[in-house]
Amino acid sequence: MRPRQPAGCRRYKGQTVGDEYISLARVLKTQGRHGEVAVEVHSDVPDRFVEGMRLFALDERGGRRQLTVEELWPHKGHLVLKFAGIDSISDAEILVRCELQVPQAERAELEPGWTYISDLTGCVVFDGDREIGKIEGVQFGAGEAPLLIVRGQAKAPYEIPFAEAYLAEVDPAKKQLRMRLPEGMLEVNAPLSEEEKREMKKD
Repeated sequence: MRPRQPAGCRRYKGQTVGDEYISLARVLKTQGRHGEVAVEVHSDVPDRFVEGMRLFALDERGGRRQLTVEELWPHKGHLVLKFAGIDSISDAEILVRCELQVPQAERAELEPGWTYISDLTGCVVFDGDREIGKIEGVQFGAGEAPLLIVRGQAKAPYEIPFAEAYLAEVDPAKKQLRMRLPEGMLEVNAPLSEEEKREMKKD
């Protein structure tokens, strides 16, 4: 089963399973003097961003505004977007840290055998036959592979790389994700015990 890094896989305010919107990108910073912004793309669907497309900017307080892409181009590993009506640095600053979203009904169709990570939220993760816990969300930016935030019986969640090399079976319909994790990975990512926390404080 081939994973696809999707729109809408991060857990931000207003972004949950079944929400009406999914996130395609996050605004990182202003770029240029005429309202351009640099964004971190959460989708690898080819040509997902096009001139004239409608996006909704979700801010950290939960407010959402509609925008139209006027121009776009790649730049140093990110995508630069210029929106209609956003024509100055001060206009663009308002968009920094916003999630750029589309209605869920406009989510791109995938080829057979591909899976949106956003559909995995709520799935139970297994390492072989061992149940690890349930996926609460996904975190990007920590490495080449996104991290699954998996809540087990411990107080703190596990962070497990969603890498194709570790995947055995993905079944969103059954809400199950089966993996073959390297020996020791879960121990490395395991939450600290109370004794370990006390030892760290002593050091």
